[in-house]
Amino acid sequence: MVLALLVPALGIAQGPVPQNGNLGNDKAPTGPAPHMPDGKVDFSGVWDPGFSFATLGQVPLQPWADAIYKERRANLSKDDPEGHCLPAGVPRISPFPQKFVQTPTLVVILDEGNVHSYRQLFLDGRGHPKNLEPLWMGDSIAKWDGDTLVVDTVGFNDKTWLNGQGVPHSEELRVTERYKRPDLGHLQVEITLEDPKAFTKSHTFTRTFTLLLNWEIHEYVCNEFNVDAEHLVGK
Repeated sequence: MVLALLVPALGIAQGPVPQNGNLGNDKAPTGPAPHMPDGKVDFSGVWDPGFSFATLGQVPLQPWADAIYKERRANLSKDDPEGHCLPAGVPRISPFPQKFVQTPTLVVILDEGNVHSYRQLFLDGRGHPKNLEPLWMGDSIAKWDGDTLVVDTVGFNDKTWLNGQGVPHSEELRVTERYKRPDLGHLQVEITLEDPKAFTKSHTFTRTFTLLLNWEIHEYVCNEFNVDAEHLVGK
């Protein structure tokens, strides 16, 4: 599978991929989840997705989308946009850390991998723009549900893959994420995908991140040193 190829390849560019799925720490730090001055849970920090970056499960695809998926599997994902330094989209992530920067009205997610991409989760009460042009990362607005940060993302183009094996989607994709921080050392995300054009029903899966202490995300310029493309030989 191309996923197995991409991980070592990215490791060459940024250092070895951890075999225990946990960068920097021997184990997750312990303690209560921190809070912002306004009482909201604070998601700030650098987070390691471990092996949950590859979590997706079996997405229920309509026949046309399933045919595309099978074609991409058969040709070993040779046209993977992420392998050609294009944005990964949402909810796809790399195996490398993400940094969360939080204010009362905005959460920013900085991704070390892929194309050093970022997401803005707006918490200021705005809605999605009207006549939104299709975007690689979509448009994300957020709200609080108790201690859970709920993020609604729409407005995607159909150029990204949902994982490295080629699960497709249409421009009607909607991603709902529910972020929780049950304790100091863990970030849990429940992700629901809806796409009435490409899926037969909605699909939900979860990821768990581990807090990295004394760690910062590192620069990675995919366009300058793309070690993935040479592995996407296909067949």
